[in-house]
Amino acid sequence: MSQNYISREFTARHTFTSGIEGPASDREGNIYAVNYEKQHTIGKVTPDGRGEIFLELPGGSVGNGIRFDRDGRMYIADYVHHNIFKVDMTTREWTIHAHEPKMNQPNDIAITRDGVVFASDPNWSEKNGQLWRIDPSGAVTLLETGMGTTNGIEVSPDERVLYVNETVQRTVWAYDLNEAKEMSNKRLLIRFPDFGLDGMRCDMEGNLYVTRHGKGTVAKLSPAGELLQEVRLEGTDCTNLTFGGPDGKQCYVTVADTGNIQTFTVDAPGRCWGMWA
Repeated sequence: MSQNYISREFTARHTFTSGIEGPASDREGNIYAVNYEKQHTIGKVTPDGRGEIFLELPGGSVGNGIRFDRDGRMYIADYVHHNIFKVDMTTREWTIHAHEPKMNQPNDIAITRDGVVFASDPNWSEKNGQLWRIDPSGAVTLLETGMGTTNGIEVSPDERVLYVNETVQRTVWAYDLNEAKEMSNKRLLIRFPDFGLDGMRCDMEGNLYVTRHGKGTVAKLSPAGELLQEVRLEGTDCTNLTFGGPDGKQCYVTVADTGNIQTFTVDAPGRCWGMWA
């Protein structure tokens, strides 16, 4: 019997705060997530589950989404001070890659193979949000405003589609992307009847994994928006996910109410892992 899609707890409970978010894996299979032991930190967890503080963010900044580019640099969305940090993983030195005061709060981020970052930007009190693009130069462009509470964001494996979800409205939208990373042809991929949505990732086959915040599951969607299955986790408040492991088929999920990372095996490697290829 296949053990795929059966979750287990990967790190001890409450080693992260309830602000645990934004997992991302490096080439060596280490998993990074925000708020290890205390707020303002980036935690590093080895493939065998040993954790430590990797980095403390400056000036009261608090991270949310984390991504790696193809050169191994880490990008962190700082929702307090409207920054996207860039981190040299060897020296652990950070720089501000982008700063935009007009953001509500950069939340989750996605990245293309050539280093273009897309950022969701929710306004939780007003239940609306925006989308931004950050070019490799650090130039920031507002792509859309007047949306719902934009949260999870991801690019398809062929980088021709951008997916964005809205937490409160329980919707996932798809946009076409052209070579210049401009959006068009917005369409509804799926609307869920209950619970919230949080972080998202694609696998290399184009399936979209969505954390169902409040339900404690990860939903696997086909590229056409068909719900293929849901994976049950411990706890209810899953916030985001990434892929790693030796073949990219290990899914790691951050769960806020248990304060830990949980994991399950999938059938196809994740797109974020496939970017290293």
